[in-house]
Amino acid sequence: MRRAEVERVTGETSVRLTLDLDGRGRHDVLTDCGFLDHMMELLCCHGRFDLTLRATGDVRVDFHHLVEDVGIVLGTALDRALGDRRGIRRYGQRFLPMDEALVLVALDVSGRSCLCFEVPMPQARVGSFDTELVREFFEGLVRTLGLTLHIRLLSGTNAHHVIEAIFKGFGRALAEAAGPEPGFAGEVPSSKGVL
Repeated sequence: MRRAEVERVTGETSVRLTLDLDGRGRHDVLTDCGFLDHMMELLCCHGRFDLTLRATGDVRVDFHHLVEDVGIVLGTALDRALGDRRGIRRYGQRFLPMDEALVLVALDVSGRSCLCFEVPMPQARVGSFDTELVREFFEGLVRTLGLTLHIRLLSGTNAHHVIEAIFKGFGRALAEAAGPEPGFAGEVPSSKGVL
């Protein structure tokens, strides 16, 4: 029921994605960026949704377009799978520890796009991955989903751990927000009647 298939092909990237919000965390992910693959797998596992993703891009330049467009396509798929938002919790939040790193992720599936990303990255790169691209991923996702998202780094000295905590925390918070809210069964969780 809560599924979506999205394809986005530009002069820079090709992204194809299928999503089942009511899955079990199964994933089949292959992009031109191994670190992104790893983060998407963690997101699926902790968000408990099923995902198939194939993405290629102009990575001879860098990973920017690929990472951003995967975020855009995932946001679009989430938007379609959530439909009119009837019966969902709407809000989700997680404190997520990953060794020395501690991250807060709080979100509202509000229909309003707002990203507050307060994450001073400890290092500029993890392998060949520019850590500033984490923000670009979530910018794309927030815009297409209509999501208010706050991500804050509370502590952390290892960029890999910080980014891993962000993706795991986002998955957990998203699963909470997209999950059923008994008090709003069949209703949109808003005084306006629409999100």
